Amino acid sequence: MPAPILILGQGLAGSLLAWEFERAGIDFEIVDQGHALASSRIGAGIINPITGQRLVKSWRVDALLPGALETYRAMERMLGVSLVREMRVKRFFNDERERRIFAEKSASGELAPYAGVTEMDGFWIKGAAQVHTAALIAAMRARLVAAGRLREDRVAPLEVRSRYDLVILCAGVFAGEDEPAEAFGFANLRPAKGETLTVSATNAGELAEDVILNAGHWLLPLGNGLARVGATFEPGVVDLMGSAAARSVLEKSAARFLASGFTVVAHEVGLRMTSADKHPVVGRSAGDPGLGIFNGLGSKGALLAPGLARQWVNHLTEAVPFDAAVDVRRFAKRGG
Repeated sequence: MPAPILILGQGLAGSLLAWEFERAGIDFEIVDQGHALASSRIGAGIINPITGQRLVKSWRVDALLPGALETYRAMERMLGVSLVREMRVKRFFNDERERRIFAEKSASGELAPYAGVTEMDGFWIKGAAQVHTAALIAAMRARLVAAGRLREDRVAPLEVRSRYDLVILCAGVFAGEDEPAEAFGFANLRPAKGETLTVSATNAGELAEDVILNAGHWLLPLGNGLARVGATFEPGVVDLMGSAAARSVLEKSAARFLASGFTVVAHEVGLRMTSADKHPVVGRSAGDPGLGIFNGLGSKGALLAPGLARQWVNHLTEAVPFDAAVDVRRFAKRGG
């Protein structure tokens, strides 16, 4: 007999959902096709409390950040791998407009407690972190395989729906295909392509191990003089080839951060799903409550995934409604 719940996809969302289900004693199986270009496997896993050109606090960061870090620390202890490191971010001003926006928001306290010391060319952000998403996924995969819960396969959600009480779609690329769109088309999920570079700095002294540099694109130190630079964002694009245009843009950003020069050692591409209103998509299909979704995390999955996985647990064990801001049924209510 199959478990009553099937999780489709073992990226960051599926891994966190499996972790929380296991802790709550919820029986489940998980199927994953092991796609090498899934965004979780090549994502940077950056948690940055202040983001964007308008310098806003990440959505619900005050409420979500403590729980996210607690979850990752607990996973480190259980899985025996290093998953998270605390970081600082140096956010450079790109123009006078950004400098003015920061001055206004800093004076009003809007960016507290994350806005730190201000310098001539930018300011420091406290409370950032980096989650090693690839290591997390690999460690959880080994754990799930050992427990007999995971198999590598590609399945059609609606074809297997009748075998389970609940099928939860966590596989990002699946959500853009025809069959899941029948259940979740009203969520307006669409793929977005992102590209990153890994570079080797000519002068490793320009890289501080605990500092992420950000000026629209970010530079994340990896150790041994290496760093990741990213990421581009192309909504609606599913081309899996690295583009010369994206490489050129990222090389210009790397040159701003690494004055002594660098060598590109890798150019990577990933796909993620995004929603129409840029918020995650969680919950049950209005047309068939036996179809669930945990998707659309965008670039902030490392911050969002732990708390949203717990929403699924609370919903299944205590019938707690999903947060209206992320519930997939919000789109049906808007008629979109």
